[in-house]
Amino acid sequence: MALDGERGEQEEEEEEKEKKKKKKKRKKKEEEEEEEEGAAKSSSGFPAAMAEDGAALGARGGGRSDPWAGATGVRPRTTERHVAVHRRLVLAFAVSIVALLAVTMLAVLLSLRFDECGASASPGADGGGSSSPAGFPPRGGNGSLAGPARRDHHAGGGPAPPSEEVGREATPGTPSAQPSEEEEEQEQPWTQPRLSGHLKPLHYNLMLTAFMENFTFSGEVNVEIACRNATRYVVLHASRVAVEKVQVAEDRVAGAVPVAGFFLYPQTQVLVVVLNRTLDAQRNYNLKIIYNALIENELLGFFRSSYVIHGERRFLGVTQFSPTHARKAFPCFDEPIYKATFKISIKHQATYLSLSNMPVETSVFEEDGWVTDHFSQTPLMSTYYLAWAICNFTFRETTTKSGVVVRLYARPDAIRRGSGNYALHITKRLIEFYEDYFKVPYSLPKLDLLAVPKHPYAAMENWGLSIFVEQRILLDPSVSSISYLLDVTMVIVHEICHQWFGDLVTPVWWEDVWLKEGFAHYFEFVGTDYLYPGWNMGAALIRMLANFMGHSVFQRGLQDYLTIHKYGNAARNDLWNTLSEALKRNGKYVNIQEVMDQWTLQMGYPVITILGNTTAENWIIITQQHFIYDISTKTKALALQNNSYLWQIPLTIVVGNRSHVSSEAIIWVSNKSENHRITSLDKGSWLLGNINQTGYFRVNYDLRNWRLLIDQLIRNHEVLSVSNRAGLIDDAFSLARAGYLPQNIPLEIIRYLSEEKDFLPWHAASRALYPLDKLLDRMEKYNVFNEYILKQVATTYIKLGWPKNNFNGSLVQASYQHEELRREVIMLACSFGNKHCHQQASTLISDWISSNRNRIPLNVRDIVYCTGVSLLDEDVWEFIWMKFHSTTAVSEKKILLEALTCSDDRNLLNRLLNLSLNSEVVLDQDAIDVIIHVARNPHGRDLAWKFFRDKWKILNTRYGEALFMNSKLISGVTEFLNTEGELKELKTFMKNYDGAAAASFSRAVETVEANVRWKMLYQDELFQWLGKALRH
Repeated sequence: MALDGERGEQEEEEEEKEKKKKKKKRKKKEEEEEEEEGAAKSSSGFPAAMAEDGAALGARGGGRSDPWAGATGVRPRTTERHVAVHRRLVLAFAVSIVALLAVTMLAVLLSLRFDECGASASPGADGGGSSSPAGFPPRGGNGSLAGPARRDHHAGGGPAPPSEEVGREATPGTPSAQPSEEEEEQEQPWTQPRLSGHLKPLHYNLMLTAFMENFTFSGEVNVEIACRNATRYVVLHASRVAVEKVQVAEDRVAGAVPVAGFFLYPQTQVLVVVLNRTLDAQRNYNLKIIYNALIENELLGFFRSSYVIHGERRFLGVTQFSPTHARKAFPCFDEPIYKATFKISIKHQATYLSLSNMPVETSVFEEDGWVTDHFSQTPLMSTYYLAWAICNFTFRETTTKSGVVVRLYARPDAIRRGSGNYALHITKRLIEFYEDYFKVPYSLPKLDLLAVPKHPYAAMENWGLSIFVEQRILLDPSVSSISYLLDVTMVIVHEICHQWFGDLVTPVWWEDVWLKEGFAHYFEFVGTDYLYPGWNMGAALIRMLANFMGHSVFQRGLQDYLTIHKYGNAARNDLWNTLSEALKRNGKYVNIQEVMDQWTLQMGYPVITILGNTTAENWIIITQQHFIYDISTKTKALALQNNSYLWQIPLTIVVGNRSHVSSEAIIWVSNKSENHRITSLDKGSWLLGNINQTGYFRVNYDLRNWRLLIDQLIRNHEVLSVSNRAGLIDDAFSLARAGYLPQNIPLEIIRYLSEEKDFLPWHAASRALYPLDKLLDRMEKYNVFNEYILKQVATTYIKLGWPKNNFNGSLVQASYQHEELRREVIMLACSFGNKHCHQQASTLISDWISSNRNRIPLNVRDIVYCTGVSLLDEDVWEFIWMKFHSTTAVSEKKILLEALTCSDDRNLLNRLLNLSLNSEVVLDQDAIDVIIHVARNPHGRDLAWKFFRDKWKILNTRYGEALFMNSKLISGVTEFLNTEGELKELKTFMKNYDGAAAASFSRAVETVEANVRWKMLYQDELFQWLGKALRH
């Protein structure tokens, strides 16, 4: 990483030198041109004007953090240069004035309209054949089209959208409407990565007509814009849309603003409208754009999906705009800071219904079988959580105490079975909970939950129209396990929280997106605990903040923050300042910004090490350092000065012995190393830090203290709380994996588990053992590790046994944690080869096949399916494959598909990998899970890795723009590669790739390097200890 950083700096220096050289050349060329007699001009006059204006814009205050900052004045040329030019021009005046007048008159007569014959020269024009319908941009491109991008708006029976004249029309694609190479070098506004801030949208009036029979749509968007700084260019985002007409007007009195031309600039995904005069600052204008585009067969923008009901395939159109894909559905100012109001109208065939963020205000039915839904105007909002959908779903409905109408839309068969009832019920309760907690009412009259078959994410929190992939919201009580129900619950809790954190108050820019996600993650546990008290919380940065502030003070601070910034944008400092004020009112003076900036602006998190002072009694030494998994990266970090990282850490601490634990104390650690006096710390006492895992850091101890803690767990583990026991297990495995702790310490800790009766410590152990198992599962001595884990599991497995009856789908009963504990132990027993567990799974599968009646307990079905497929013959695989196709319950479909990846038969695994690319068989988002699960199977890891490389072009085309999905795929396929040969293959593969996923590949290399290095350094140590432990 250090070398990469140095190389990057060198490249930047070289680029800067090259820019300076080009600048000198341009300056010299300009002076020579100005001294030419009668300096020849372009016949149209437009490119020169555009270049001159662009240079002026380039000279204005660039780089300001405030997007609305006023522009500085344009530097005038020196008097000396004007004099020099004037002397030369006087000599040629008689000749040149005639030519200049002629050109000017011609330009006026033509009104600066351009020939359409040059359309083929427009940037991004497709010079080759395309399978896209005529008049539409080719898939994967951003370019404008050759000639006017028009189509028959009556296709499919739909009339053309209204196109009354509001301003001057210009046609796209003319050569003179394109920036020259020299002008692009002058940092024109359309070349910048962010919009200039000269214009601000106030209101959008968006009218869409959707043609579902050929998956196209036409649109007309009218944007009221406020001009903050004078400009001749209207620059806004647009991608994969064919723009037909652009008009600009001031008002009815002032009339049209002449449009010289417009063009798409694919590099920054913007539409540039060039005007014949400058827009005046502090005035409002109307921008009208008529365009059309495809309803894409992918996962971003406005895309299509499908499902089968009664043997008929039906289609729907749905949107996914976050983070930067609204521009694929309509030209817009597609950055979160540009909040505006929206009025949306959607015209569609009457066999469909349409949804958007707001309720339908009126519906206009036409005789030709079309209907236009006009939706109410939205509050101020950003483009990324605008949404709409066109489908023929049905719904269930409920209403909150405050009158918010909540509907769940899904496939008719899912609604009929009641698969959406659970989500609908808890959504109502959660809205009521958040309204009470935040003291800020839900801001819209309705909230629709839309369950779709295909979506890039688990869910998207669009304001008033939250969209979920079916597997994360539909739940059939007759076939769904407790763990599936809890997963669904946490996703819904997360997304409903975003209606406040993200929608009502929105980050200024994506650098603060962690803020809304951090709160939503925190409330996953708060909200779930509200629904099901007693469910334990997970570690989170926001939780640490709430803990040291005090939960009631933290809650009041959040209420103030939402009230102050509702319908607006806020950055992290706005939150920190509000929370500091809340503390101040409570008599505490803590600079939250100073504390939290260290946690949010520095990479990663710290590890605290607590050492007993051997020279002074009752004194301890506390150190902090950056926690890094790879020991070689630690060395690089020193070179990069990462050792200077410091955090202000609220370290909670207790002292205990075999029968007693002291009250909790807090120590603020802010230095690399500190000495602290701890009373009542004698030789037989142990010390425990980060009580109940409320802090976002790990804690290490000297070996003496680890031994005392292990002894305490074995003698009487209940002296420590459930959360503390789980935290010790989690920290110990992570510290050993990173080389901070001997490999045997975590394995010694889990020896006490035979006496553990609570779910959370078992869950922590299971989650920690999984990656260690994957590092070892292809090694010769793997059976030693396998045998040790089975020995720790056996006693509890026998005690708990198998569930007798199916779980009834209700979490009201108090036994759900007991059932989850049983499930966790059975999963460990079957995964590591317990003979009784294997026999039981085989018997249950065989009974299902012979009787065609599934009597497998719901909460262990996924374990039984996977174990049966791995142990039994190809007939079982074919049976599960058949059931996968025939079931309509989404939770059942998910675990059946994952079970198919458990086979030991490499031919079947290869067959499944190839089938995963068929979207008619496996949904796009599920294909990623298939490939990743095959990679987790030791019999299929190399197959999945080869398949990934062989099919990379197909996979990257499918998921490339959905960076989250691509990142998930790359990480999932490579995370357990651990040989020198595999590392070499990965590096070789990377050399041939330089796309958007480059960062994901770099992280993958770091992970595999760490795996290889861990094997080299620690596997012998681990197996030696395991051998001794099994002999005793």
